[in-house]
Amino acid sequence: MRFVIQVVEEAQVRVTQEADGSVPENGSYVSGSIGRGLMVLVGIGEKDTPAIADRMVEKMRKLRIFEDENGKTNLDLAAVGGEVLLVSQFTLYADCKKGNRPSFVHAGLPEMSEPLFNYIVEKCRAAGMPVQTGVFGAFMKVSLVNNGPFTVVLDSDQMGWS
Repeated sequence: MRFVIQVVEEAQVRVTQEADGSVPENGSYVSGSIGRGLMVLVGIGEKDTPAIADRMVEKMRKLRIFEDENGKTNLDLAAVGGEVLLVSQFTLYADCKKGNRPSFVHAGLPEMSEPLFNYIVEKCRAAGMPVQTGVFGAFMKVSLVNNGPFTVVLDSDQMGWS
């Protein structure tokens, strides 16, 4: 599992095409919008499990990546009253080793990934994080005002959790 976590002043995700290929009535709509907090791209791999998701969510929740009054990255999301915008992003599993066209064979299939993404959303909410989301499988445009920029990548394989 991979989380690309960005500290933001604000972020939103706009759906321009539904997962079934249909276009929203007004051309697009905002499915999630946050103020200060974390914009997180969530990549789910073929071997990921709820146990891995639990560890990833807990690690993300405890990351001290917000500045304190002295400008030191000492505060976690709860300490700053931050929000989370979660966006499913299978392309985080792009394999570019061969040729110029990425392969996505290690990304989780939608029938496995969507329930796991929803599980992650609920785990974040149960931990007290205010959460907004994109729409799984939809074509989305993400906009944000990055703070710093400050971006962290959590990879369950690198953490030894797979």
